[in-house]
Amino acid sequence: MFHSLWGSGCGIRTVHTLLTCGVTLVLLLHDTDLYSQEDVWIHLQPLVFVLMVTFSTALYYGVSLMDPGYVLTDGDEKCHPSLANGEQETESLNPSTVRMRRCGYCLLKPMRARHCKSCQHCVRRYDHHCPWIENCVGEKNHRVFILYLTFQLLVLLWALHIAWSGFHSAVAWSNWLRINLFLLGALVVIGIFLVVVTLLLVSHLYLISCNVTTWEFMSHHRISYLKQCDSDTNPFDRGIIRNLWSFFCTCGNVVWERVYFRDTINSV
Repeated sequence: MFHSLWGSGCGIRTVHTLLTCGVTLVLLLHDTDLYSQEDVWIHLQPLVFVLMVTFSTALYYGVSLMDPGYVLTDGDEKCHPSLANGEQETESLNPSTVRMRRCGYCLLKPMRARHCKSCQHCVRRYDHHCPWIENCVGEKNHRVFILYLTFQLLVLLWALHIAWSGFHSAVAWSNWLRINLFLLGALVVIGIFLVVVTLLLVSHLYLISCNVTTWEFMSHHRISYLKQCDSDTNPFDRGIIRNLWSFFCTCGNVVWERVYFRDTINSV
């Protein structure tokens, strides 16, 4: 399921597209190392660069518009009158003392899901709501989000090299600024995005290797199924290799209750 292109987030997607096209155009129009000195390959590098930018933009739209893993129930658009706004807790059917969470909006909430007030849905394995893509990052689009960050990082690194190679010296400071003003602006935009994307990618890969979501990492002490555990204990952690394999190679919805209670189940 995909969101409407012209629905929520249309403005931020437009800004992203305009920034991408503007920076790409500046890099293409300036005298940089993007163009090969050999006549035969003079258009190869610009073509590859434009294709990479296009694919990165396609990934952005994909992760922005796709279903992050909404919990679909018969009453997911209605708020039960007997429930107060927000989240309530109800006793787990498992003999454990853990109290399972129940959403006051959607009536049902699997483990590791969370209700997003911006999207008005509960999202499976909720990680965070990203304002730049105007969508949640959850069980269904988290892998695409990581792929987007990885590819975006490669494009930004190449763009940084291209922009840096375009600066040329001038006798007067005013002349240099006039010649390189747009290239300087592009370099600033590229630098900002490069820092943000690098930090996001590194932090997400670390959390994925631990099988922890951003929401669980930030709110460990407030989540019913985690607050009884030590701060260094993660009931979903199965080792780095298995965590990475589960994240990147598992298709379909995961029943996290089975992972959480695996020791109890195995002992019975």
